[in-house]
Amino acid sequence: MTERATDSYEDWLRARVPAGRGLRGKAAAVLELLLSQPGRASFGSAGELSQLAGVNVATVTRTAQALGFAGWPALQQELRARYLSSLSAGQVAAEHSGSGSPSSRALRRDVDNLALFTRRADEGVLVTIAEAVAAARRTVIVADGSYAAIGLALAHNARLAGYPVTAVTAGDAELANAVAVIGADDVMIAISFWRLYESTVLAANEARARGARVFALTDAASPALANAAEEVVMVPAEGEAFFPSLTAGMAVAQALVTQLASVDPARTGASIEAAEAMWTRFGLLHRRPSATS
Repeated sequence: MTERATDSYEDWLRARVPAGRGLRGKAAAVLELLLSQPGRASFGSAGELSQLAGVNVATVTRTAQALGFAGWPALQQELRARYLSSLSAGQVAAEHSGSGSPSSRALRRDVDNLALFTRRADEGVLVTIAEAVAAARRTVIVADGSYAAIGLALAHNARLAGYPVTAVTAGDAELANAVAVIGADDVMIAISFWRLYESTVLAANEARARGARVFALTDAASPALANAAEEVVMVPAEGEAFFPSLTAGMAVAQALVTQLASVDPARTGASIEAAEAMWTRFGLLHRRPSATS
């Protein structure tokens, strides 16, 4: 079976079932509901799911835990990301039709995404990524399409912090050239959401095969991406229109570069001072810092 074939919603969910004993009785009924009605499962509450499955809410929670999640909210986050990744852009927009203006719904969704990530973020993983970037010969960030905004911001600020970080954001030839020279002393950060870019997944696997440390920022990692990455940062990216939201992803990029700047404050301070001097020399800034007395 190919990697692409095992990347379906059903295959992913069945792969979470404990080997050997599986799920039985009422938990099995919950699982079958998740498989047969992914849309309802993705947007319904634990109470609604319990009624549909004919079980109590505690059984829904225990089923989520048996599948390897802290509880129903954590499972539902990934369920919904994977369900939405199976839809076309038009179908995604249809799933999000609701009351209130689209702009208000989008803002509320972004607030919810940030709150969700803040509650579930593993600070240790962010520290690991920052320290890996600080120790690397160089870091390559792969981010295509609209996700390029996150990669560019992360790379720009990481360079200001004093580290050799570049973002590859357009063109398979540029990406192929970058991967061709990556090695065991390097780091790759793959950034992709929703249905994922095939080129990003391929680059992550090639970098891992060449000995580089690979990390991923995504909302629902495919097996091919998750297996290539040392750590996967799960970032809520659900939007209210045809495309994912980048707000939480940008916040993660800012958190990473802030952590990176703390690894070697002297190095970062010197780098920022050098950049400030060059900004002044080139006359880049409309507002310039006041001279100290």
